[in-house]
Amino acid sequence: MTTLLINIKELIQVRENNIKKVSGADMKVLPTIKNAFLLLEDDTIIDYGSMENVPSSADTTIDCTGKMILPTWCDSHTHIVYAGNREQEFVDRINGLTYEEIANKGGGILNSAKKLQETSEDDLYEQSSKRLEEVMQLGTGAVEIKSGYGLTVEAELKMLRVIKKLRENYKLPIKATFLGAHAFPTEYKNNKEGYIDLIINAMLPKIAKENLAEFIDAFCETGYFSVEDTDKILEAGKKYGLTPKVHVNQFTTIGGVQVSIKHDALSVDHLEVMNAEDIEALKGTKTMPVALPSCSYFLSIPYTPAREIMNAGLPLALATDFNPGSTPSGNMNFVVATACIKMKMTPEEAINAATINGAYAMNLSEEVGSITKGKKANFILTKEILSYGAIPYNFGSVLIDSVFINGKAI
Repeated sequence: MTTLLINIKELIQVRENNIKKVSGADMKVLPTIKNAFLLLEDDTIIDYGSMENVPSSADTTIDCTGKMILPTWCDSHTHIVYAGNREQEFVDRINGLTYEEIANKGGGILNSAKKLQETSEDDLYEQSSKRLEEVMQLGTGAVEIKSGYGLTVEAELKMLRVIKKLRENYKLPIKATFLGAHAFPTEYKNNKEGYIDLIINAMLPKIAKENLAEFIDAFCETGYFSVEDTDKILEAGKKYGLTPKVHVNQFTTIGGVQVSIKHDALSVDHLEVMNAEDIEALKGTKTMPVALPSCSYFLSIPYTPAREIMNAGLPLALATDFNPGSTPSGNMNFVVATACIKMKMTPEEAINAATINGAYAMNLSEEVGSITKGKKANFILTKEILSYGAIPYNFGSVLIDSVFINGKAI
C-alpha cells in the first residue's frame, strides 16, 4: 500500500541515515525541501523530493497545498503513568510554598506514590492511556515513560506492566525507564540504605526477569539520592542491561552529571542549574543533555542554559517531563515554543532538539526523528502556515492538521 503526499509547502528535517544527532552550531541548520512530495509504503518512508520529480501514481494521494510536514515530536522524558492529580499542591505553590516545602510535609512524589499504590492496575492503565492518546494528537510520535511513583516492589512493577501494556496496544515507539530511585518512601526515611538495597536486590531482579525496562534512572539531587547513591544504583542497573538516563541538576549541582557520564548515560535530564565543570564534563561524551522547559515554566525555576550548552559544541534535546507535580502537560508544541521564548533557542534549534535529538535520547535514531528513507512514517501535517516559525510563535494555537503514525492518520 503506497501513499503519496504532494504539494507539500515545506518538508522539514530531511536527513540521511548516518545523522543520529546534531550538536553545537549544527543545531541552527534544519534541512528542508520546498514544494515537495513524500512517498510512503505501508508504515515506512521510501522516497521524497521536489515536486519536479514526483512519482506518477500511488494507491492513495493526499494534496498538502499550503501545509508543511515535519517528524512527530520525540518526547524522551515523561512520567505519563500516574494516578490522580496534585492540584492542591499547585494552589499551595501559588500561596507561597516551595516544591521542597511541599515535599517535606508529605506532598510531592510521596503523595503520588500513595495514590498509585491504592489504584488498581486496570484503572492506572485507563488513566494513562488517555494521556498517551492526548499527546499523540498533539504530535508526539515516540515517547519514554518512567516508573517512580510506586516506591514499593509491587507498585513499581505495576507501573512498568502498565507501560508494557501501552506499548502493546499503541503503535508508536514507547520506551520504559525504571525510576525506583525517585524518592525515599516514608518508612525508609531513616533507613536510606535499606531502600537502596530494596531497589537493587528486590526490584531490579524482577524487572529484568519480566523484561519490563530498557533504561534506569535516579533523582540525583540534594534531599533525594546522593551522588554515591546514584553511583551504586546505576552500577546495579547496568549489570541487568539497563542503560542510565538520569535526573540531574534540577535544583543544585552536586556531581550528578559526572556520575552519569561515568556510567555512560544515554542522557542527563533537567540541567536547570549548570556550572562550567558540568558543561566541560559533557564534551566528548555520547551523553545527550535534555532540557525540560515546561517544568521550569510551571515551577518558576531557572531554565536550562541552552545557549551555553550549544555554544560549547554540545547537542541538546527537549522533552516535556509530563507528570502530576511539576509539569502536568505533555504538549511538545508548548515545549518548543517555550524553548524559543524563554531559552532563546531558534526555531531550527528547538525543532532539532525535539525531533532528531529526542530520538537519540531514547535509542530510537534508526526509527524516528527525521524524514529519512527507511524510517517510520511518523510525521505531523500542519495546517496552512506561512513558515515553521509559526509553531513557536503561535504558542497558544494548535497548528496541526493531522498526525500520522506508521503511515496512517490517527
